[in-house]
Amino acid sequence: MKARTAWVRAVGAALGAGALAWIAVAGGTTGGAGAADTAAMKAVAEDGPGYAIEDFAYPNADKVLAEQGITLKRGDGHIVLADCASASDLMEVWSRAKEKVCFKVTGAKGYLALEIPAVFAVKGNNYAAKVDMTVGSDEKTFEVNKNAWTPVGESADEQGRDFMLMEIRTTK
Repeated sequence: MKARTAWVRAVGAALGAGALAWIAVAGGTTGGAGAADTAAMKAVAEDGPGYAIEDFAYPNADKVLAEQGITLKRGDGHIVLADCASASDLMEVWSRAKEKVCFKVTGAKGYLALEIPAVFAVKGNNYAAKVDMTVGSDEKTFEVNKNAWTPVGESADEQGRDFMLMEIRTTK
C-alpha cells in the first residue's frame, strides 16, 4: 500500500510540473510579458553576427608589402613566405627587384596569388610546381623543375622582357 501511495504521489507531482511548464510556455507565446521577451530575443537574433566567409586573403599582407615590397594576395595556406635561412627544402624565387624570396610548401597541393616584379628564375623543391607570369597583356605559365633551377620570365623570353610573377601552384 505504501508503494502504491508513493507511486501515485510521484505521478501526480510529475503531471503537475508538466502542466506548469505547459502553461509557462503557452503563456509566453500568447501575449503579455512573454510576447515582449520573444520579440526582444528575435531582434537580438536578427542583429547577431553574420556568417564567417573565408576569403583566403594572405594574413599580414599589408605588413609584408610595407617591409619587403612583396604583394601577397590570397592562397590556400599551403604556400607561405619563409625566411630563406629557415629550412633547406624551400622554393626560391629570384627577382631583379627583390633578389631572393623563399616559400615553404606543405600539404598535397598549394596555391598562392602574389605579385613579384622582374622574376627571372625559380628553384623548385620536391613539389611539382607551375608559376603564372605576365608581361604587359601577355600571360605565360612555366613548369618549375623539382629540386633544380628553372629559367622563367626574362631569362626564358626571346625579347628579355621583365615578367611579373602572379601565381604559384604546387602538387606533391
